[in-house]
Amino acid sequence: MIWPDFSRIPSPQSPFVAFHEVQVGQVLQLAGKTIEVLPAVHTVPACGYAVSAGKGCWVFTGDTERNPAFWRRINQLEVAALVIETAFSNREKDLARRSLHLSPQALAEELDCIDKSRHFPIYITHTKPAETELIMTEIQRFDQTQPFGPDVSHDIRWLRAGQEFRL
Repeated sequence: MIWPDFSRIPSPQSPFVAFHEVQVGQVLQLAGKTIEVLPAVHTVPACGYAVSAGKGCWVFTGDTERNPAFWRRINQLEVAALVIETAFSNREKDLARRSLHLSPQALAEELDCIDKSRHFPIYITHTKPAETELIMTEIQRFDQTQPFGPDVSHDIRWLRAGQEFRL
């Protein structure tokens, strides 16, 4: 159920929004951009997207847990940036796994699937508001994210409200 239901507003004959089902692997052309539907693993049907307007693509995972098919595809793309959810802290890693979300521990395991020759910024989203600081601290602990430092594995950042990306 959607409220307000913009698929019926202002009228069923002329709605503000129309929904169209997409399939994993489908490639869409929209407003001069190429959008590929990527796999996600969640409690309800879900997907991610790779959006490109030429060189490199911006990737959004959607809600997902461990997802080998996603990483296989990511390693084939020229990724400019990745947005990935990490909804729960490590203290709630069991709940994260049951609800098919990531915790920092699961994120670390997933990021190990990225080909070691590939480097791009990774933005963390969908954190539980009361746990954002803890989640980001746990991520920094496993990744040692000091910009351009000798032990940096990934360039991990928190996706802040209102942040914009240009393609």
